[in-house]
Amino acid sequence: MAALGILIVLAFFVSMNAGVIRMPPADVLRTLAGFGTDRQQLILFEFRLPRIIISLLIGVGLAVSGCILQSLTRNALADPGILGINAGAGLVVILFVAFYPENAAAPVFLIPFLALVGAGGTAFLIYVLAFQERDGLAPIRLVLAGIGVSAGIVSATLVLTIRLEPADYQFVTRWLAGTIWGTNWKYVFALLPWLLVWLPAVFIKSRTLNILHLETNAAVGLGVRVNKERLFLLAAAVALAGACVAAGGSIGFVGLIAPHMARRLVGPQHQYLLPASALTGALLVVVSDTIARSAVPQTEIPTGIVVAVLGAPYFLYLLAKSGA
Repeated sequence: MAALGILIVLAFFVSMNAGVIRMPPADVLRTLAGFGTDRQQLILFEFRLPRIIISLLIGVGLAVSGCILQSLTRNALADPGILGINAGAGLVVILFVAFYPENAAAPVFLIPFLALVGAGGTAFLIYVLAFQERDGLAPIRLVLAGIGVSAGIVSATLVLTIRLEPADYQFVTRWLAGTIWGTNWKYVFALLPWLLVWLPAVFIKSRTLNILHLETNAAVGLGVRVNKERLFLLAAAVALAGACVAAGGSIGFVGLIAPHMARRLVGPQHQYLLPASALTGALLVVVSDTIARSAVPQTEIPTGIVVAVLGAPYFLYLLAKSGA
C-alpha cells in the first residue's frame, strides 16, 4: 500500500504536467508554491487540480464498490458495471435528455441526482428479484438478476438514443463513454461527502465482509445477521458507484480490476483489501485520465475508453482463469 501511495503521488504530479498546454515540472512546482503567472495558476488550480482530484475520488469509490460487490456475491467478475448499476444510472439520464431536451444543456446539478436515482432504483429492482423469503439474498441469484436487469437496461438505452437530437446524442454518448465532465471544485465538494460518509462505514464492516465471503450457513453460525448486513453493504456499494458515475460518466472495469490487483498485493482480508483496492482504483483512473488528456494532441479521449483499453485484456484473463 505504501508503494501504491508513492505511485499515486507520482501519477498526480505527472498529470499536473500533462494536457493541451504543457507545463514543465519546474513551472508546476513554482505555481504550487504561489510564484506562477496568472495563466499558470488558472490552468493548474482551476482546470487540472479539480479534474485530477475528481479522477482520484472516482477511482476510490468505484474500486471499493466493486470490492464490496465481489465479496457479497462471492463472484470474481462482479462489479457495478456488470451488475447493471452503471447502466441504470445512464438510463435515467437518457430518459431526461430524451423527454426534456431543452434542459439538457444545463445538467450541472440535475445529472448527478438523476444518476443516483437510476443506480439506486436498479439496485432495488435487482434486490427484489434476487431476494427469497426462505433463503434470503443468495449471491448467485443476485448476480443472475443483475445480468438480466443490465441486459434489459442496455436494450432500453439503445432504443431511447434513436429519438435524441444530434447535440443531445453527442452529450449522452460521451457521458456513457466515461467522460469526466464534472471538472471544477464544486464537483469535488459534491462528491467528497459521499466518500467521507460511506468509506469509513464500509471499512468498519471489513471483518463482517470477511465472514460474508464464507457460505451463508457459516456466516449465520458466526452470529452475523446476513440479510441485514448484505443490504447495508449493497446500499453502500450503490451509493459509492452512483455518486462516482454522476461525476465521471459510466466508467467501467475499475470496480472489476482494482480489487483483483489489490488482492494479489495484500491478500483476501478486507481490512487490508478495501484500502488497497481504493488506492489501486485511484491510481488506475488518474493514469487513464492523464493518457486521455494527452495521448492525442488537441483532442480529449473519454477516460472510460482508456480504462476499457487497459482493463479489457485483464478481464479476458479473469474469464479464462475462472473457466466462465
